[in-house]
Amino acid sequence: MTTRYYTATSLDGYLADADNSLSWLLEVPDEDGSAAADIAAFLPGIGAMCMGATTYEWILANDDTARWDQTYGDIPCWVFTHRDLPGVPGADIRFVAGDVAAAHARMAEAAGDRAVWVVGGGELAARFADAGLLDEIVATVAPVTLGGGAPLLPRRLLSDRLELTAVRRLGRFAQLTYRVGVAS
Repeated sequence: MTTRYYTATSLDGYLADADNSLSWLLEVPDEDGSAAADIAAFLPGIGAMCMGATTYEWILANDDTARWDQTYGDIPCWVFTHRDLPGVPGADIRFVAGDVAAAHARMAEAAGDRAVWVVGGGELAARFADAGLLDEIVATVAPVTLGGGAPLLPRRLLSDRLELTAVRRLGRFAQLTYRVGVAS
């Protein structure tokens, strides 16, 4: 079982703009469909996923929640939050707070032989890295600069922890895959 932070980022390393919006990403054309095809090929390998409250709230506010089932199917989702948030009708949403390790154990059990997907944000992914629970970062770099916002990873992960394992072109995007090691 692999825990994978699979995300899109701006060229200057931001997941969301200063208003926590992802609209900049949705404006990048996917003329050849390769970015959409990559996501479609990625999702069947996911057995559990998690996200932070800000990511979840953005999805609720900007994505038709009726499409949750079309996008994520029956993948159980852990949402890390300290607030009361609404669920998505028919979706397996589990609200949790605190240490990522306890929730990760439940996610790994639910995932079985498939991967755990850390959807975002960067702070949540960093907490998994801090706990030694993040195995891989797949960062799809968009041809956009934001000049500020929510960073890809608000922690120092030095080269002794990151091994580049793949580089792909997806239309206008560049996808970088890194294996994450434990701090020495």
